[in-house]
Amino acid sequence: MPTMKDVAKAANVALSTVSLALRNDPKVKESTRRRVLEAAHKLQYRPNGIARDLKTRKTDTICILLHDLGGPFYSELIRGVQDVATSSGYNTIASGSLGGRNGSAVKLLSERRVDGVIVLAPDVDDEVIVQSAGADLPVVVLDRELTDEFVYSVRVDNEQGGYQVTRHLLEVGNRRVVFVSGPADSLDAEHRYRGYVKAMNEFSAPVSKRFDYNGQFTEQGGYTVGKVMSALPELPDAVFASNDEMALGILRAFEEKGIRVPDDVALAGFDNIRIAEYVRPSLTTVQQPMYEMGAVAAQLLFQALSGSKTLGSVRLATNLVVRQSSQRHISHGNQTNL
Repeated sequence: MPTMKDVAKAANVALSTVSLALRNDPKVKESTRRRVLEAAHKLQYRPNGIARDLKTRKTDTICILLHDLGGPFYSELIRGVQDVATSSGYNTIASGSLGGRNGSAVKLLSERRVDGVIVLAPDVDDEVIVQSAGADLPVVVLDRELTDEFVYSVRVDNEQGGYQVTRHLLEVGNRRVVFVSGPADSLDAEHRYRGYVKAMNEFSAPVSKRFDYNGQFTEQGGYTVGKVMSALPELPDAVFASNDEMALGILRAFEEKGIRVPDDVALAGFDNIRIAEYVRPSLTTVQQPMYEMGAVAAQLLFQALSGSKTLGSVRLATNLVVRQSSQRHISHGNQTNL
């Protein structure tokens, strides 16, 4: 097993510098820190963390590193991971990520406190993931297109989902369809917007900018967006909220202002969380395979831990679910005025 002395020799620095660099101490220059991390990665050096004094480095535990531990989306994802992990004799822990060089995510990855990690946290840098991943710590990312020798990707076809739901809104007679985005660093939101733009261009319909409305993927954020829309002199024909939680917030704001969905404004979301079927009107949305995403990610981890060398990225399909919120009845006269 490589030691800190081996890393120091490879990076041509003092042993104390290696210790400081691995802890991301600000006393170490950025160029030196990178040299140390590159040497550690090449040598497959790992601080042993909690398992430091054990003869075996195995913890029989995998971690799901999430940006947000709340919300219905994450519960289905975690359940998928847990079911596969339990059947393989592993424990599962879910951890909220804190970005930055001294954050909890960096410590968990660099100190090898688990046997594998699933990452759905945009604030964890690609560099941290690549430098930390190894044969004894495979990493599966769910929120970015990142591949390395020990990094694997499971992605949902968000662009196709965004296209499907936008095309549906246009086909039922709407023209002015606006997009409500999630966080600026969300690749999911970006790809859903690409699908929205593709459908709007096919119908020669006016495209809203990605950040005209931003609800941060939260119900409260959607509620705020709905309040802003309610004050407009002219409402859009339809709203595509890029996740269901924002759509529910928009629906609540519209109800408070007496704006009827779908008669006044059609509405659609993305994810198909459980409550989407039970609100009134029920929410048109895109079925994202949340449980399957977690299960596939866990399966990739265990295949990597068993030494498989033939693993690749996985892309999962989406499915449009049409419900009441998009069934807007537009008269012929209104259609000709759009």
